[in-house]
Amino acid sequence: MLPDALDAWLRLTATPGVGPATGRKLLAALGPPEAVFSATQATLSRLVGERLAQALSTPTPEVEARLRQTLEWCAADTGRHIVTLADAAYPPALLQTEDPPLLLYVQGDLDALNHPRMVAVVGSRNPTPQGAENARQFAHALGQAGVCIVSGLALGVDGAAHLGALDSGAPTVAVVGTGLDRVYPKRHFELAHRIAGQGALVSEYPLGTPPLAPNFPRRNRIIAGLAQGTLVVEAALRSGSLITAEWALQMGREVFAIPGSIHAPQSRGCHALIRQGAKLVESAQDILEDLRYVLPPADARRSPASATETPPDSPLLQALGFDPVGFDALQARTGMDTATLQARLLEWELDGLVQRLPGGRFQRLIRG
Repeated sequence: MLPDALDAWLRLTATPGVGPATGRKLLAALGPPEAVFSATQATLSRLVGERLAQALSTPTPEVEARLRQTLEWCAADTGRHIVTLADAAYPPALLQTEDPPLLLYVQGDLDALNHPRMVAVVGSRNPTPQGAENARQFAHALGQAGVCIVSGLALGVDGAAHLGALDSGAPTVAVVGTGLDRVYPKRHFELAHRIAGQGALVSEYPLGTPPLAPNFPRRNRIIAGLAQGTLVVEAALRSGSLITAEWALQMGREVFAIPGSIHAPQSRGCHALIRQGAKLVESAQDILEDLRYVLPPADARRSPASATETPPDSPLLQALGFDPVGFDALQARTGMDTATLQARLLEWELDGLVQRLPGGRFQRLIRG
C-alpha cells in the first residue's frame, strides 16, 4: 500500500540525502510525494542517481521509526502541525524564495506564519546592555503597531526581541535550528513555551535534530524569508545576523540597521550593512514608514509598563555619554567624590538607568 499524503511527505524528507533542492527536483518531475514512491527505481535513478533511488525505494527502519515518532508527536497536541509545500497554510512569503523548505514543523498558531505584517529582528548573542534594550524596545513598539516579530530564539538580541513582542501582546515567531522536541538554548525553555502560546515555534528539521552548527545559517533563510524586512540591532562583522541580512537582500526584502558606537565591536556589522545600502533607523517609526504600515490609533500604542523615566539632566549623565566608561574616568570628568559617585551609580543601576559592565565600567541605558 502506498503511504498517504502526509506519510509520503515525511518519508521523502526523512530519506538521507534528500534536501530541499533534491526534493523539489523529484516533485517537479514526478508530481506529489506519493508519485515519487510509486515511481520505478529506474525512473528515480535517472533523476537522482542509483544510491538515492535505492534509499527512496527501500526505507530503512530508522526512517520508519522517525515517521512513527513524528506522527505521534503531532497527534499528541492540537497545537502541533506539519505544513508541507502543498498546504494552503504554507507561508506564501517563503514560497517566493529560491530555497523554501519542503515542510515545516510548527508548534503554536498557524496564523502567525501568515501574518500580514512581519519584521525580523536579529543581532548579537552577546549584545551590549543598550543593544538588548534596543531590541526589546523596537520589538515592543513594532508589536504595538500590529507587527509580528520573527527571530531565532537565540541568546541576546533574539531573546530580547521575542520578549518585547510578547510584552506588547503581539504574536512572535521563533525559527529554530533544532527539532521542535527540544529547546536550544535550554535557558529559553520558558520563553519558548510563551512563544508557542502567543505565536509559533517553527523548524524545518525533524524531531530529534540536535543544535548542529550548520543548521543555524540555513534556518536564517527562513527568518529572512518570512519577513518583509529584517532589522539588525547589533552584529559583529562575521555573524549569523549578517547572514540573515544577506538572505534578506538576496530575496529583495528590506534591511534595516541600528547604528552604534564606533568603538563597539557589536556595531561594526551594522555599520558595514549601512555602508552597503541598509537603511539606518533610529526608531520603530522609521521601519513602519518604510514598509508603509498604517499605524493603529495612538491610544493603542502605549509605552511599555516597565519603562523608566529618563533621569534629569546632570553633569553625571553628560559624563556617562553613551559608550561604556570606567569609574575613574567618570570621577575625573565630574569631580565627584568617590562615595557620592558610587551612591548615584548604584541608585541609577537599581532603577535600570545604568548597567554595570565587566571591568568596573558603566553604561547609560535609554529606556523607551
